[in-house]
Amino acid sequence: MSQLNYHHLRYFLAIAREGNLTRAARRLKVSQSALSIQLKKLEESLDCSLFEREHKSLMLTEEGRMVMSYADSIFRSGEEMLATLRNRGGRFRKVLRVGAVATLSKNFQIGFLKEALDDQELEVVIYSASIRELISQLKAHTIDLVLSNSSVPREIEPTTRSILLAEQSVSLVAGGELALPAKFKFPDDLENVPVVLPSLESGIRSSFDLLMERAGMSPLIAAEANDMAMLRLMAKEAKAVSLVPPIVVQDELQSGELIEICKIPSVRERFYAITTKRRFPNPYLARLLGNSEDVDG
Repeated sequence: MSQLNYHHLRYFLAIAREGNLTRAARRLKVSQSALSIQLKKLEESLDCSLFEREHKSLMLTEEGRMVMSYADSIFRSGEEMLATLRNRGGRFRKVLRVGAVATLSKNFQIGFLKEALDDQELEVVIYSASIRELISQLKAHTIDLVLSNSSVPREIEPTTRSILLAEQSVSLVAGGELALPAKFKFPDDLENVPVVLPSLESGIRSSFDLLMERAGMSPLIAAEANDMAMLRLMAKEAKAVSLVPPIVVQDELQSGELIEICKIPSVRERFYAITTKRRFPNPYLARLLGNSEDVDG
């Protein structure tokens, strides 16, 4: 076998992830014909076929799956090496790269990262994206940590750790101008009082819907949002009660702009830190996570 060409290997990895030459070429900003030639050269050097064509998609062969596994490991190790060398011996400014699920409370993020943000020798970089995209970045070692309101099951991502950082009950809150019964009864009064809820993919919403179903209730839904920042705005502006973790609206509760109608202890918001195995983990992680323990996914 000829010497391995890492340029060809990177092209192969892009094709494998996209499952399509056209999309991979677009992502790599090369022509489809050039990409096809590079793939053919790699297959010739390895003396095996890496893909089988199925309809309009390319499916990995058994050899292709094995090569993809090795390629993933090779490039992750390279990225880890560069990240480690950039920060060795304190010669360069220390950096902590954090991925945060887009729906996660910004107040929680700031509270959890306060010590890191106050460290004058540390730069904190925060990315916001979907959990799927962030886990992909975590595995590629382009971020050190993911903050999420859901854990990642080990059977789905065996190399990850999900660490429970905190949890709290969820409350119904409202602005002072909303006309409510003198003694609000949960859940009965929700049939007549409009409510703002997290969207259907939220764990909070799933628990709330189950609670309503068990009570035989159909709440009057005024609005839904999949972003905690939007829920915070709706809680202040909508003429409705809003289902939120108190940390999301802590400033408004303290100022009296919003009032807490009632707590719902059986509906809880959980906050997780998700990490992955690395040969050279960011040393700040141990300080940030302390003695936190894994949780079952």
